[in-house]
Amino acid sequence: VMQLLTELDLGESESIALALERDAEYLIIDEYRGRMIAETYGIRIVGVLGLLIKAKQEGLIPSVKDEVDKLLRIGFRLNKGLVTSVLRRLGEL
Repeated sequence: VMQLLTELDLGESESIALALERDAEYLIIDEYRGRMIAETYGIRIVGVLGLLIKAKQEGLIPSVKDEVDKLLRIGFRLNKGLVTSVLRRLGEL
């Protein structure tokens, strides 16, 4: 974790360390730098949008757009271009 802290914040460092310790199938992480470092350790990553797409495919949520709107309202930052692309692909825009 200490080595990771030189490049990432505490939360991202702990998440990557825990994923390695537990041999996690995936790590949910959105920050670009954290994703790149996690991948260098061989960790498969998924972002919030990927998680929402999967939830919709599994019938757990009816709409990715509704969930994205909720996240944006509480201050979550998402790449607008990526959100638009995903919502278009899903037919929600």
